[in-house]
Order: sequence, then C-alpha cells, then structure tokens
Amino acid sequence: MQDIRDVFSFYSQGVFLTLIAIEAFLVWHSGRKYSWRENIASFVINVGQIMMAQLFVKAFNLSILTWVWNYRLFTIPMDNIWEILLLFIGIEFFIYWQHRSMHRIRWMWATHAVHHSVQYFNLSAAYRLGWTYWLSGLILFFTPLCWLGFPPIAVLLGYTLNLFYQFWIHTELIPKLGVLELVLNTPSNHRVHHAANSQYIDKNYGGVTIVFDHLFGTYQSEQDINPPIYGLTKPVNSHNPIVIAFHEWGRMYQDLSTTRNWQQSLQCMFYGPEWSEKNLK
Repeated sequence: MQDIRDVFSFYSQGVFLTLIAIEAFLVWHSGRKYSWRENIASFVINVGQIMMAQLFVKAFNLSILTWVWNYRLFTIPMDNIWEILLLFIGIEFFIYWQHRSMHRIRWMWATHAVHHSVQYFNLSAAYRLGWTYWLSGLILFFTPLCWLGFPPIAVLLGYTLNLFYQFWIHTELIPKLGVLELVLNTPSNHRVHHAANSQYIDKNYGGVTIVFDHLFGTYQSEQDINPPIYGLTKPVNSHNPIVIAFHEWGRMYQDLSTTRNWQQSLQCMFYGPEWSEKNLK
C-alpha cells in the first residue's frame, strides 16, 4: 500500500501541474488578475515540502502510527466497504479537529500560515504547504484510529486521498454547487476558509465534507455581498519561498522575546494567533 501512495503521489503532481496551467489560461482569458510570481513561489515551496516528506516526514509519521497500532484494542482488517466507510468518517472527524487546531494554536499556525499566505486564490495555492508540519505534531490527531485497530498504512493512505480531494477546491472559477454546498467541502466553501474577511475567519475546516462544521458551529456560506479577500490579516509581502516558509515562526520568536514570564511564553505559543497582539503590547 505504501507503493500505491508513492505512485499516486508521483503521477498526481503531473495532473496538478496540468490543471494549474489550464486554470491559469482560463483566468487570463477571463481578464482576472493572476500572479505568476506567487504561483512560482508556491511551486518552489511545494518542491521543498515534497523533499521534507520524502526525507523525513513519511518515516516519522509511519513510525508513530505503527507504535500506537502495536497497542491497539482491536484489529480492523479493512476487507469490506463498511470498514472503509468507517475509516473515512474517522479521518474526516480528525481532519476537522486537526485543521481547527492549526488555526487556534499558534505553534501549529506557524506552519499552516504558509498555506494561507496566498493573495490570489487559485489551484497553485493547494500545494503551498509548510515545511515544518512534523514540528506541529499533526500526525498525533490520527493516533486514535490506529489505537482502535485501523492499520497505519490505511490511515495514511486515507489521509493522503483526503488531501488530494482538496486540490480542486482551491479555485474561483467554479461557482456555488447548489445543495452540495451543505454536504461537501466545495470551492465556494473553501473560498470562505481562505478569506481574511472578519465574517469568514476560522470557518469551514472540513476535508471532503463540511458536515462537522455544521455540527460544531463553524460553517459559513459564501456571501455575494461580502466577496472573499484572500491572504493573511498581516500579509507576508514577499515571494521569497524561505521568507514565506518561516515568516510566522519568526514573528512568534519576536513575540516570545517580549514575554515577561513562562506563563506568557506558553500562552504565546499555544493560544490563538491573536493572543500576542492583544496581550504583548
């Protein structure tokens, strides 16, 4: 199954680049703005993220999940549709909380902010992913699935497929999709998630579906009278991949240097990104 993940990842890169080129032509043909510099920066960041994944992250994640699986309560063989469906629901649930935590815990936001730094929302934004996800402890969110008995490789494959689904929702070219907006994470729902408008911040965390956002009160539909404005509330203002990859870590370090005690230091790192601005003036 690991080989399947690697082959799928390899060929998907070619598909993604082709779709990005098609979207770029359609955006240009429609007369909309398209930032090639931002797109190129996203591509370079993607190359760095792939290198990190190949050299370190894959083995790190698999080791943690395998260790937990060795202490599993049950063994789920994944040989029927109901077990696959149950795994899908489990991954969706933990992706929701993982994603929500990435926005509400600054230590995790320092990596995830890279993805939200794009100011032109298009398919290239999908692969602008931070290089320090392993530092954020994201894989820990999926350890309960292995503890319950889902095989680590199946969990990682399901998570990978979930992320691949999310590629196509990073676009402005696809309008609202009617009743599907209430169930699926669509381009419209994800435009809201990437927007810096106050009404849209910290909304729509879902992966494939948007169901858990409805259940936990974080759903927000896209409003025609309030079009999304993309990017961070404090823009990076750089197309340098190194600056983009580490800018929020740098900001957090600067804030930590102004804290007055260990309690403030912990709050700076593990409270929401806005805590420092409100409390470290």
